[in-house]
Amino acid sequence: MAKIAFILLCHKDPEGIIRQAERLTAAGDCMSIHFDGRAPRDDYRRIRAALAGNANVTFARTRIKCGWGEWSLVGATLSAVEAAVEVFPDATHFYMLSGDCMAIKSAEYAHAFLDAEDVDYIESFDFFKSDWIKTGMKEDRLIYRHPFNERTRKRLFYGVYNLQKRMGWTRPIPADLQIMIGSQWWCLRRRTVEWVLDFTRKRKDVMRFFRTTWIPDETFFQTLVRHVVPGREIRARTLTFLMFSDYGMPVTFYNDHYDLLLSQDFLFARKISPEARELKRRLGDLYASEGVRFQISNEGLRLYKFLAGRGREGRRFAPRFWEAEASLGHGRELMIVVCKKWHVAKRLVERARQVTQIPAIEYLFSEESTPLPDLGGIQSTVEKRARHRRSLMRMLFDYHKSDRIIVCMDPSDIDLMRDFAADRATTRLLEIECDFGDDYLVGHARRTGLAGDHSTPESLDRLLPTIRYDLRHESDAIRDANFAHLHRIRQDARPEENAVSLAAFLSIPEPTAREIAAMDHLFAD
Repeated sequence: MAKIAFILLCHKDPEGIIRQAERLTAAGDCMSIHFDGRAPRDDYRRIRAALAGNANVTFARTRIKCGWGEWSLVGATLSAVEAAVEVFPDATHFYMLSGDCMAIKSAEYAHAFLDAEDVDYIESFDFFKSDWIKTGMKEDRLIYRHPFNERTRKRLFYGVYNLQKRMGWTRPIPADLQIMIGSQWWCLRRRTVEWVLDFTRKRKDVMRFFRTTWIPDETFFQTLVRHVVPGREIRARTLTFLMFSDYGMPVTFYNDHYDLLLSQDFLFARKISPEARELKRRLGDLYASEGVRFQISNEGLRLYKFLAGRGREGRRFAPRFWEAEASLGHGRELMIVVCKKWHVAKRLVERARQVTQIPAIEYLFSEESTPLPDLGGIQSTVEKRARHRRSLMRMLFDYHKSDRIIVCMDPSDIDLMRDFAADRATTRLLEIECDFGDDYLVGHARRTGLAGDHSTPESLDRLLPTIRYDLRHESDAIRDANFAHLHRIRQDARPEENAVSLAAFLSIPEPTAREIAAMDHLFAD
């Protein structure tokens, strides 16, 4: 059975570290602790004294002063790993943790998970081809030497860096290495750790290279593991659940995140808020428990993005509407059917197309699979369609040889609607107001990834009011936009009532509109 040696890098909260070590070793696992050399000596002594009688705890031989982005973090990790390999000969796996991490599964579950597959878990992506680095320097992390800390000695860091750039003092990357990048929160098998340590002793050239790279904790183990272990034995993922905001800051978990954390397909999570005492207590009790069944729904990332984005206008990375686009053209009419229940809108526009012969296109800005003619590649992805929306629509008008087109849009596409409404062409909107029962909302949550097949009823009960409010907020935003030509039909209205709005929207006689509004099963789920 798996036995985990936890490699704990920490620098504060001695009482929390003591409790963490006691909880994780009580289930038969072990721990090697590196306590930052910059932290108070008295805190370190308190930790050592409290854990002195625990045979499943050891300490790194050297306390290294750690700094973000420096080799010191890798050095501290290696020191703790070497101690664990020596002291715990029966450890089968080595798992990197920080003081902000806590288990979100039981030891029983974690051991069974690691026993199920003889592999290493480490994010390990091609440094140059992947998009793991979103902003800032990339190749320059490697080809220039970075002997100073960017945060504490910024002037020296950039002075030396810029001097090397001006003088062309680049250096080669070790020829036999493919540089990889990923999170530092890994879980490696014993033989992998031993191979890596052996490599570090033999390849002093590689050690010298990484010592002056920038942020080597994201590249060192990720590169060496790929070098010494066959790719089929590596799972390029972390087992520690962590999320980041739009601004690159780690998301912090609080007391009300307990159910969400347990439902994720991970063994640990970070960062847990220091104030989340109830969450820490419940998670602390969890690791030593037995017989607990975990329903994995894995909706955490999508759910966070959904909740964090509610009510925000002009979201970061959203399509930007100051881009100059050609007009759709004078005399043309774009008729937008807006509905959250896509199947209802599709039924309506198909019936309208049959009755009026007006070209109709379904959710082209939401569904990649929407049938579209070949327009030279502009139609190939949803992203391209949104980015070149006016050019795309102008080409569709030309393709269909029509001055009138009906399209479907999701209510969340309010920015697209505003942009089209600002065009010289005439833009009309028809909002279809539907009833949303709990069954539909649950289905919507699962379709969009906000919930999984195994989400608990309690989690859904908390989520549904938020989704219902969000749908109402989208509808209110459409009303508040003051569109010049906005019409509505309602699920609870009679066909005769809806026909009045349909007639105005499509510019057709009311008898013809009634033929569309009276279609069977228009609003059926």
